[in-house]
Parts: sequence; structure tokens; C-alpha cells
Amino acid sequence: MKALLLGKNGQVGWELRRSLACLFDVVALDHPDIDLADGVSIERCLAAVDPDLVVNAAAHTAVDQAETDPEASRRINADAVGILARFMAQKRGLLVHYSTDYVFDGSGSSPWSESDEPRPVNAYGMAKRAGEVEIADSGCRHLIFRTSWVYASRGQNFVRTILRLAAERDSLRVIADQFGAPTSAELLADGTALALRRLLSPTASDGDFSGTYHLAARGETTWHGIACRALAIAMEAGADLRATPERIVPIGTSEYPLPARRPANSRLCVDLVERRFGIVCPDWRVHFDRTVTEIIRGSNA
Repeated sequence: MKALLLGKNGQVGWELRRSLACLFDVVALDHPDIDLADGVSIERCLAAVDPDLVVNAAAHTAVDQAETDPEASRRINADAVGILARFMAQKRGLLVHYSTDYVFDGSGSSPWSESDEPRPVNAYGMAKRAGEVEIADSGCRHLIFRTSWVYASRGQNFVRTILRLAAERDSLRVIADQFGAPTSAELLADGTALALRRLLSPTASDGDFSGTYHLAARGETTWHGIACRALAIAMEAGADLRATPERIVPIGTSEYPLPARRPANSRLCVDLVERRFGIVCPDWRVHFDRTVTEIIRGSNA
């Protein structure tokens, strides 16, 4: 079975190359192999590869930039997704796509379930929600995985940024009133592979598992909590830091204004994906501690 992986050089795409390799004949692409802002480029690529499965790990993730240039976000996060979905519907193939907690408005304190109504509060969330709708409207078999606060040992993410700043500054100010669970790219990639194995098994029917699922780590914390734990683990691993966990000052969202509004509640309920696919979503600290240690040991090598 031939799989087309888009976004191979991103955090999730990098891990997907590993997790999908044992299941499929994978063609992995990224820019400039394919330009997701150009419909002709997408159609040409799909015709050339002719995949049975498309795993779309590519996205326009510049959340604040999307506020001033929403069309750039929509072209990649919605329009391109629609082209992929319609192609797979016509071919009777399968599309895997990744969405976000930003499709919700961040109200309340309960974890969001798949049945909750999306109400995005920023342009990025609106574009990602539009991508979900494009997939549903196409009628293609699909898995949409909503996730939150993604990080990895490579690429650009909050964890790596905090470690870098802690090596440069004596203290840091970090938001402490937004709640969610940092989710490792490794968990997303392995969870995707497990779900695909179940979905494509001989005993699964077309309608058994296709749909939208929340795939994220369990537990909850804040950006301040992430920063404190990252520095504590890094110091245990031998990192030379100027800022220590005690020097991280908790602040409110209003004290760090950004162009795009962020949801205060990014908690996601993962009961459905665990029950449907047999995936175990561990507490966020399981992958997190190991990843921070890998980053530090890699920088000290």
C-alpha cells in the first residue's frame, strides 16, 4: 500500500517517517517537492504519486501571522486540505489529517470532547476548522486527529525556546493561566500508526473508525508549568542554565499580549481514541521528561 506523507521535515512528519515505514511504502515530501499554497502543484503531485493513503502533517502554523494574513493560512490549512480530500474521495483512499485544540473557544475547564461544537477565536483556528469541514464534505474515508501543544527534540517549539532563553537570561516570565497538555510528536506518530493498523485491518469495515478524534497526552499543566519542569529536568541532565525554575515568574495572558487570541482551556478528552483504537495516551510528563533529556544530551555531545 502506497502512502504519501506531506510535511516530512516538520516535528510530526519527522516522527511519522519512522512510524509509517514498517506499514507502508512511504513517499515523503515537503517544500519544495510540493507547494501546498498552489493547487496545481498539489494536483500534479497527487497524480504522479497516486497514493492509496495520504498523511498530511503539513500546516501553516504561524498563529500570529495568520491574523494579518488569514488567506495564507486558509490556502494551506483549508484549501489544500480540500484538494487532498476530494482526490482521496474519488480514489476511495484514506486521508489522515492533523487539527488543533484551537478549533475551540477555550471556555470552561472541562476537557473538550469530539462532540463539542467548534468555535475558533483566531484566524488560525478558523482555517484549521475550515480544513476539517472540507474533509467531511468530501466524503472521503479519513482520520482527523486534533492535538495540542506539540513539541519534539528537533524543530522549533516552546520547549526548545525555553531551554535556549534559560541559558541566556537570569529570569523568565511565562503565562500561567492557559491550561492544556504538551503532546510529543512521537506520541502522535505512534498513535497514528496504531490507528491505521486497526482501521486497515481485514476485520474493519469502511464505517467502523473513520472520523475525528482527539489525540494528545493526558494530564494538564500551564506554559509556566512546562517551563518549570523543563528547566528542572534539564538541570538534572547537566545543562548549564542561568535561569532556574524558581526564577520563572508566572504571569497572566493579559500581561503578554499577542496578535492572536489563545484559548485559556486547551484540554482535550482522549477517551474515544483510546477506546476505539486501543491507543494508550500517557501523562504528558512521560514523553516530556525524556525529550528534554535528549535535547540537553544532544547539545552537550
